[in-house]
Amino acid sequence: MKTVLDTSDRPAHDALVEKKSEFIADVCHVDALDEALLFVDSVRQLHPKARHVAYAAICVDGDGRVRERMSDDGEPSGTAGKPILDVLRQGDLMNCAVTVTRYFGGILLGSGGLIRAYSSAASLGVKVARLASIETCRRYTTALQYPQFDVFRQLASDCGAALENERYSDRVVLDAVVPVEREREFLRRVRETFSATVTPESGELISRPVAI
Repeated sequence: MKTVLDTSDRPAHDALVEKKSEFIADVCHVDALDEALLFVDSVRQLHPKARHVAYAAICVDGDGRVRERMSDDGEPSGTAGKPILDVLRQGDLMNCAVTVTRYFGGILLGSGGLIRAYSSAASLGVKVARLASIETCRRYTTALQYPQFDVFRQLASDCGAALENERYSDRVVLDAVVPVEREREFLRRVRETFSATVTPESGELISRPVAI
């Protein structure tokens, strides 16, 4: 699976003109469908004179279920939202939203013409987006003595893990976000390096984007 790194305040952007109608695509990362709807509203505010703002979004919820939403926004049924959604599906894209804003040029395109225009615009937007693969990781909370910290940080880096939420008191407590395919290696190396004096506590599975 892939996603995009572009944010809702700086989405990927491209456009095309078909028989005097302009189709403007904007693409961004979202973590929930509610965020996608907020993004659509922000695009509408930027284009108050546009005839249509069609969109599609795909997200994975906390239970790992894929959620989809789309809208033709007044275009004939199946000619706008569905072609945009198909671009996301064909690209194996998750956790992202695509809007295609249409400024009507006065010439009717017909159902086939609309489907091609919305699909082409969405594809252009995705093409200029910053793509990332989605990597499944597990969070490990770990407590360290200060002299152990630098060694642990290098070990985590060697295993492709990212360190987060560092807390400092009499010890260093932090989260190591470890790719699931490297969990065994990570735990083995921690055990061997620190002679079983450091025990990472297993936590939730999470997804993180990794730039392609």
